[in-house]
Amino acid sequence: MTALHDRHIKPLILAGLNGDNWHLKDYVSRGGYKQLARILKENIAPEQVIADVKESGLRGRGGAGFPTGLKWSFMPRQFPGQKYLVCNSDEGEPGTFKDRDIMRYNPHALIEGMAIAAYAMGITIGYNYIHGEIFETYQRFEIALEQARAARFLGHKILGSNFSFELHAHHGYGAYICGEETALLESLEGKKGQPRFKPPFPASFGLYGKPTTINNTETFAAVPFLLTVGPKKYLEMGKPNNGGTKIFSVSGDVEHPGNYEIPLGTSFSELLKLAGGMRGGKKIKAVIPGGSSAPVVPGDLMMQTTMDYDSLAKVGSMLGSGAVIVMNETRCMVRSLLRLSYFYFEESCGQCTPCREGTGWLWRVVNRIEHGQGCLEDLDLLNSLAQNIMGHTICALGDAAAMPVRGMLKHYWEEFSYHVEHKQCLVCAH
Repeated sequence: MTALHDRHIKPLILAGLNGDNWHLKDYVSRGGYKQLARILKENIAPEQVIADVKESGLRGRGGAGFPTGLKWSFMPRQFPGQKYLVCNSDEGEPGTFKDRDIMRYNPHALIEGMAIAAYAMGITIGYNYIHGEIFETYQRFEIALEQARAARFLGHKILGSNFSFELHAHHGYGAYICGEETALLESLEGKKGQPRFKPPFPASFGLYGKPTTINNTETFAAVPFLLTVGPKKYLEMGKPNNGGTKIFSVSGDVEHPGNYEIPLGTSFSELLKLAGGMRGGKKIKAVIPGGSSAPVVPGDLMMQTTMDYDSLAKVGSMLGSGAVIVMNETRCMVRSLLRLSYFYFEESCGQCTPCREGTGWLWRVVNRIEHGQGCLEDLDLLNSLAQNIMGHTICALGDAAAMPVRGMLKHYWEEFSYHVEHKQCLVCAH
């Protein structure tokens, strides 16, 4: 599950895990809950905790990459009523399987990270919204919560301090749209999971209309470790504007699919080595570097790229959730896009017309190209459809459906045109 890499820095969140040492006693033996205890014992100012997170360069690990410390600073400290902390564990992005492994193998890191975040923002109640299709993981997290409560790491006056924080688990039902933070909030309130208009943003109007901070599972889980090594050293593990380590879920045509924790800024070629290289020694053709919604990048270009937010943006894609889908030379890009387009068509919540209608059109046009019924005008139509969807929906699902289409056409236009002209796949023809 973990491995070393070319800069000789060991993993943090996934270090020392063997699948069976997830209990409280195991986490404590690895230094767990020391940072929460230190903060409470020394009565460290909440503003100092936020300053440390800012200095560390930790950015949201769920996809957007927003600076975590800056987001925490948006929480109104003097708000007189209830405030909420929410963890987005609704891991529905195809190719992503890191958050469920954190909750399965190191759940107390997430609990400690959320408790520290709650202390920093003056919050007393938190929720972890867990993807509904990983119910055994939800059950394990519930056990970890009970262990933490029994040891007084959660609850009233934690470790004898004046800080109280209660954390609850809540499971969804597998809707991809509930990974969008405001749709998650709607679902958590017992309503249909559909995105809200923004503004107002959750920091001012979130769960039950109260100020709410939402972060991804990996983001919270990283907090105890960045405080242990120190914010400056944590930043130096990565690169400027890209602090610390990141867990990448590597799947596709590699010898050893799995989760690999490496410093941000590590080369893709090194990550590929950790995953055992290309399966069967075949040639790399393409990589989707940040989950299914990220634009595809040709393999030769990826081999020259480092795994961080800024470098992937420069090659026309994004780090996203950190789901790295590797495709070899036998993969048909038309068929691959057909599968992706069908997913977004099925998962659209239907609230916005461009997404509700546009995702269906994208899938139908790619479907007829794949089955030998397309024409060359369909390629321009796909680009036009994608362009008209992007930026015209309440949430980013419309963009998520459009970006794979535009990326595939940008880099593999000839493969699509061959499908149209010859009514067969270019890969199969060779």
